[in-house]
Amino acid sequence: MTTDVERLLRAEAPQVLGALVRRFGHFDIAEDALQEAMLTASRTWQADGVPDDPRSWLIRIGYRRMVDLLRSDQARRRREREAGLTELAMQEPARRAGPPQESDDSLTLLLLCCHPALSTTSQVALTLRAVGGLTTAEIAHAYGTTENTMGTRISRAKQRLARAGARFTPPEETDRDSRMAAVTQVLYLIFNEGYTASTGVELARVDLTREAIRLTRMLRDSLPDDAEVTGLLALMLLTESRRTARTDDDELVPLEEQDRTRWDSRLIREGTELIDRAWSRRMVGPYQLQAAIASVHAAAAGPAETDWPQIAALYLWLERLTPTAPVRLSRVVAVAQAYGPARGLALLDDLNRRHRLDQEPLTRQRERAVRAHLFQLTGDTAGAATLYREAATLTDNQVERRYLLGRADRLG
Repeated sequence: MTTDVERLLRAEAPQVLGALVRRFGHFDIAEDALQEAMLTASRTWQADGVPDDPRSWLIRIGYRRMVDLLRSDQARRRREREAGLTELAMQEPARRAGPPQESDDSLTLLLLCCHPALSTTSQVALTLRAVGGLTTAEIAHAYGTTENTMGTRISRAKQRLARAGARFTPPEETDRDSRMAAVTQVLYLIFNEGYTASTGVELARVDLTREAIRLTRMLRDSLPDDAEVTGLLALMLLTESRRTARTDDDELVPLEEQDRTRWDSRLIREGTELIDRAWSRRMVGPYQLQAAIASVHAAAAGPAETDWPQIAALYLWLERLTPTAPVRLSRVVAVAQAYGPARGLALLDDLNRRHRLDQEPLTRQRERAVRAHLFQLTGDTAGAATLYREAATLTDNQVERRYLLGRADRLG
């Protein structure tokens, strides 16, 4: 599939799915019909070119596939009757698939896929498939699992939605506000998994970071006045701007050693403008704070010019809003950079006593890597080498593992 066709299909996916669900109901079957319509389009459009009205083309194919899927479920006679009625309706010229309505279903779909009845893992998988338009195989590859396993996970997620009585309707204002945290968290998780893959031979999964940015742009289009959504998009853009400088010949390059001329100035400019705009609203949330930290890095000409005291203060603010293990560990790094490695180690020891960062699943590997670096800065090279090797055993990402073992080997 060419990049242009792939981009078009993924942009149209939420609108086509919305049209199918509004006409037929049955979100689970409509989502399967959408996937098959997109596969058909990817083959047909490659050979015959993109039709003048690609959305209507996809909806028409999706309608036909919905009828077939509804008919095939012999155990559910009610569905069979609905399929027959739908087929008759489609034979009437006034009821055939015409131009799709202009409503944007993106936000409704995101909220549905992030329904509280689903686990976070299921929310991520269903969002990538239903809203992102990725195939089951693509999602499975991104998360280092088999297509059958991911297919089962997605199928169970759709079944849970059906049992929970989830409906494809625009959310009420109060419901939307309570569910937005789940939506932004899912998009944040997708981006983070793409930026540093948890498994595999590559440091990053560019397909996931791009998809997270695309979906977050879509969300911001629906909610242009939401400062946290704007902050999340700014954070992604500023972080993604450093991607090409993070590796050199498939080897990890830490932030302080990166060639900043390779940072993407276009993404930095857009991300900085977004966070400046969101910050002016004086409704500061966690994503805005993280974006502000990223903008401080982006503004520095080099490591020596980085305003680490400001970054440490922003992390302290962020920790008060979201007191999580990764945020606390990041504050350690900032404090060490701003005020010296001894002060960083003292803070790390204190946080370990109170919060066990060295035992937390999200930080136990990085805690050892951070401590190793601080040991190295204080002259304890033997202790640093031991900790680098220990950290290497706790990651399944081969690029990161090679980097950590290389640091250990250079220390002896």
